[in-house]
Amino acid sequence: MSFRRHDIDALVSHARQGQARAVARLISLVEDGAPELRALAAALARHTGRAQVVGITGAPGVGKSTSVSVLVTALRAAGKKVGVLAVDPSSPFSGGALLGDRVRMQNHATDDGVFIRSMATRGHLGGIAWATPQALRVLDAAGCDVVLVETVGVGQSEVEVVALADTTVVLLAPGMGDGIQAAKAGILEVADVFVVNKADREGSDQTVRELKYMISLGRRGTAGPSWRPPIVRTVATTAEGADDLVRAIEEHRTWMLGHGELEARRQRRAEAEVEAIALAQLRGKLGDVLRGSALHGLAKRVVVGELDVYRAADELIAELGV
Repeated sequence: MSFRRHDIDALVSHARQGQARAVARLISLVEDGAPELRALAAALARHTGRAQVVGITGAPGVGKSTSVSVLVTALRAAGKKVGVLAVDPSSPFSGGALLGDRVRMQNHATDDGVFIRSMATRGHLGGIAWATPQALRVLDAAGCDVVLVETVGVGQSEVEVVALADTTVVLLAPGMGDGIQAAKAGILEVADVFVVNKADREGSDQTVRELKYMISLGRRGTAGPSWRPPIVRTVATTAEGADDLVRAIEEHRTWMLGHGELEARRQRRAEAEVEAIALAQLRGKLGDVLRGSALHGLAKRVVVGELDVYRAADELIAELGV
């Protein structure tokens, strides 16, 4: 379905008034890569930059969805309007999200102050969906004070959430891997707050000790002021530790504001997104060249020895006018 510019403006206006259906339609446009994305980005730009973005990541099974649900409850009790982007793995049949996270968040289904959206990765690596940055802007413009982004499950390559979030919360649980495995997965580098969930289980003290040791190793040799990630113990199934987690997130935000880190992170986020869009456009132009005769002719010259592959690549790039 094609939208005219005034349709986009009307949808954005309705979303800013808190109409959930308008928010959902805007995010659908983003996910579908609709031709109206440019108009939508322009309409959203002046209404964004207020929401606090919190990334929630960790290995599958540590209780991310339950923790997000408990965190939403705590934030709502503090009077915050909350958006949740729960990134699910894509269904192998429909290509859509499996919706597992929404099943666990039914307690918030009738709350007008909470908007929950499951997004499919659609094959995108990094633990988030490719459309997440623009979906964040939609929720920001819709008046969300806090947007929680829950990733698929962190692994060796699934730490992209750090590029999106103001604060990244990493969940671990007793018996789900030692500190060395956590370091290998890269989560020690991305975490602003650590959460040891299921802290009522045996082994939670050991997990906390390992984390403290790994954090101390990571801080050696650092110069100037730096944030030391706190370790929060929670039992998400009973909401134990939820207020401590909210407090840790707020303390990190306060620290960032005091050290200019929040603005720096958002600057890096914008740079990365602009670069990604520019590269996508360049790939599109390159595809037009590749579909023409240029590549075929250059390949022939390489085969007969007239050109080496590097000079051929230079000539192909020259076709783009770069």
